[in-house]
Amino acid sequence: MPDARAGWALVGVVSLVAFLIRLWHLGDPNKLVFDETYYAKDAWSVLHFGYERVWADNANDLIVRGAIDQMGSTPEFVVHPPMGKLLIGLGEAMFGMNAFGWRSMAVVFGTLLIAATMLLARRLSRSTLVAALAGILLTVDGLAFTMSRLGLLDVFQATFLVAAVACLVRDRDAMRARLAAHLEAAGLADLGGAYGPRLWWRPWRLASGVLFGCSIATKWNSVYALAAFGVLALAWDIGARRLAGARRPLLPGLFRDGLPAFVQLVPVAVLSYLASWIPWLVSTGGWDRQWAADNPDTPLARHLPRAVASLFAFHREIYQFHTGSYINHATHPYAAGPWGWLILMRPLGLDAVNGITPGTDGCPPGGEDCIRVMTTLGTPLLWWGAAAALAAAILFWIGLRDARFSVPVVGALAMWLPWFLYTDRPLFYFYAICIVPFTVTALAMCLGRIIGPADGGRRRILGATIVGAYVALVILNFAWFWPIYTDGLLTWSQWWSRMWFPSWV
Repeated sequence: MPDARAGWALVGVVSLVAFLIRLWHLGDPNKLVFDETYYAKDAWSVLHFGYERVWADNANDLIVRGAIDQMGSTPEFVVHPPMGKLLIGLGEAMFGMNAFGWRSMAVVFGTLLIAATMLLARRLSRSTLVAALAGILLTVDGLAFTMSRLGLLDVFQATFLVAAVACLVRDRDAMRARLAAHLEAAGLADLGGAYGPRLWWRPWRLASGVLFGCSIATKWNSVYALAAFGVLALAWDIGARRLAGARRPLLPGLFRDGLPAFVQLVPVAVLSYLASWIPWLVSTGGWDRQWAADNPDTPLARHLPRAVASLFAFHREIYQFHTGSYINHATHPYAAGPWGWLILMRPLGLDAVNGITPGTDGCPPGGEDCIRVMTTLGTPLLWWGAAAALAAAILFWIGLRDARFSVPVVGALAMWLPWFLYTDRPLFYFYAICIVPFTVTALAMCLGRIIGPADGGRRRILGATIVGAYVALVILNFAWFWPIYTDGLLTWSQWWSRMWFPSWV
């Protein structure tokens, strides 16, 4: 079987396994967990009315009993754009307003996240084995697993983001192939100092712009990744032309490649982002939807269509929420600063039922009390290895000029470092779901270097043994923490045996 077909087959097999384990007991716990209390209900109201509405105070308990008619008629102020809620609503439309329904699309996108990561890793490394390592490791990551089984927004954001980056890397390779084809067709050894052909039609870059827009339309902070990868993509183009023989390509590259790249990424992403707001725009009752009509003398209302002016006003309110005094003075028991995310300083407890007495709810009789918990905790052996791999990837890229590592480094840092600007507000570990696909890719590529080349002989056998043992330990580590990922029943002593550090409690 050709390697390309084998690669696609492998992506399919790993994705299927990931899908099945994420689907297991998806409806448990049968309640609105953590921020599902916002997004599941918001999704249902967007599905039916195009915008978020307020719900009765006791709606959560009634919803799980099947009484879903708890929605009011007034709009609800929300702080994230609609894309993720539109997708959650799609699952609810198919399976109903229940735990399985509002989590079902997270399973689909959590599986697509693994597939996109594998495709990205394979294109960067040119290795089906490295892609397999990336897919297997992400499949058994505790954070990716739990976020793929909840009706929250972040797994949608991460999937669109990784897919956008994968398309941009695919565009890089297509551009280089077209440049080589130009030289071959012209019978040239190199460009001879000229800048080379105009390569403006770039469908993979357009697709990347659409996907970046979808990611930003789920959560705004993906805009940092768009900016970072936009610069990196321009550097790829200029570097390719220099390698092909262009003389001093930097300045002309800013205009001849930079401007088309900007148009195909940024305005396309903006249009993709705005498309997610169409249900709100065509409604009449959404939050701030009538702002322009109520404020006709403001500059926004005078110079823009009323719907657009109202959308700008709504965005201004959302931004003020994210940066204002209310959020900056808020506290939360599970708040976790970004400096500790990569080493699992403070995971997030999503749900817990304490005090289950022996002989009830499956708790063994005659022993200690039991507990059911659900925690977002990355698989420790994976995350600690991935943190080390990220540091190694920076050295490989900067020190050894191995440009393949630029992608996981830029992706991880773009989705991590900006959070240090917002440490005055509560931040949470699960935001790192947008980081782990890149750190896992870096880890898989480093493991590939440990294994070595196909003709490596005894060195390759030793490397494969080391890597195989590590992957096996990661899988066992994931299995050990399985009960706290899946709302499993544990005795108190069993739970404590999984709380390795005081900050995890």
